[in-house]
Amino acid sequence: MHGSLLAAIGDALSAALGRQVKLRGAGEVGGGCINQSFRVTDGSESWFVKINRPDRADMFAAEADVLRALAPGPLRVPLVLCCGKTSEQSFLALEWLDLRAGAPREYAKFGEQLARLHALTGPKHGWRRDNYIGSTPQSNAVDDSWPRFFGKARLAPQFDLARSKGHAALWAKGEALLEALPGLFGAHAPRPSLLHGDLWGGNAAFLGDGTPVIFDPAVYYGDRETDVAMTELFGGFPEDFYAAYRAHSPLDPGYRVRKTLYQLYHVVNHANLFGGGYAAQAERMMDRLAAEV
Repeated sequence: MHGSLLAAIGDALSAALGRQVKLRGAGEVGGGCINQSFRVTDGSESWFVKINRPDRADMFAAEADVLRALAPGPLRVPLVLCCGKTSEQSFLALEWLDLRAGAPREYAKFGEQLARLHALTGPKHGWRRDNYIGSTPQSNAVDDSWPRFFGKARLAPQFDLARSKGHAALWAKGEALLEALPGLFGAHAPRPSLLHGDLWGGNAAFLGDGTPVIFDPAVYYGDRETDVAMTELFGGFPEDFYAAYRAHSPLDPGYRVRKTLYQLYHVVNHANLFGGGYAAQAERMMDRLAAEV
């Protein structure tokens, strides 16, 4: 991280904290494939900072918005300090947390707290502003109907993006799936629950005292099953997590089919962001869903 950016971040932290912050160094830390991440320090205190191109400043502003929205809730999130940009970079500064992997009993606490988060509801599906899923824009135009919201604001934009990237077969199956959505949802009409929005194992960890921490959210109000489905997509969480969640908020039998539908959104997004075998995986998922109609 070059000196002028470090100075700009220091100035922004000074304004946020109400004291002079003169940053002395920045060490790059791993995790994530969209932004560069650093631990910056003034010698006595450290902060976690993400950087990207200047045109990604709104992505960081959206992340700051949703972290602040989650902060009063039952799950711990990093405290937002500031975000901003220079002519060469945009940045987001958060509190530094020493995180670690969790034990099964700690995942049980996590499952119970996620259920409590989902008990916080809004009047409609969506959010007060659009945000991002990874670096992909995510529409959050509010809607009374969950099936309509999921079709118009989640699946359809991803299918259109896939078509623009040359995934013609994926797009064609996606168009057929959109027509079939009423049959897949049936009478399912969930409450608009407050969601993390991108809850996989890489976006959760634990403090030293066992407190679960979630980060990198893509918050909106929607079906709580979408968060649970995402936790099962890339390796899953320990069974203690699911047992604790179900004890607080049981899942109905229709979740078995809807899980694939909700996971599809993230797999198509991965196809659009990273290519590889995700497009073929998405097509196989849509074939399974077509058999359920």
